[in-house]
Amino acid sequence: MSPSFRPRGPKNVTPKSAEEIDEIVRKMRGEQSRPENYRERSLKLHGWICAKCGREFDLSNLHLLTVHHKDGNHNYNPPDGSNWENLCVYCHDDEHSRSILADYLEGKSNN
Repeated sequence: MSPSFRPRGPKNVTPKSAEEIDEIVRKMRGEQSRPENYRERSLKLHGWICAKCGREFDLSNLHLLTVHHKDGNHNYNPPDGSNWENLCVYCHDDEHSRSILADYLEGKSNN
C-alpha cells in the first residue's frame, strides 16, 4: 500500500479568492505600508534615461540605472528630485572618479 500525499489541514476552511490572496501577499511583502524610496521617485520624475550619455533603459536593464546625488549628500532627498539625476552605472562611476582624479592632481590626500 502506498502512502497518501494529500495535504492535511483543517477540513472546514473556505478557499480564498484571488483578491484575498493578492492582499495577503502584499501584506507579507510589506508593499502596502512601505514608503516609496528615492530611487523609485527619481525614476518616475526623470524617466528611464541616463542624464549624461542619454542611454535609454527598459525593464530588462533598469538595474543598470542609478540615482546620483548632485550635492553628494545621500540624506538630502527633496520630493521634487532637485538633488538627483539618473545615471547609468558607467556614467555614475565616471562622475565619482572625476573627483578622485581631481583630488589626486591637486595633491590632496585621502588620509
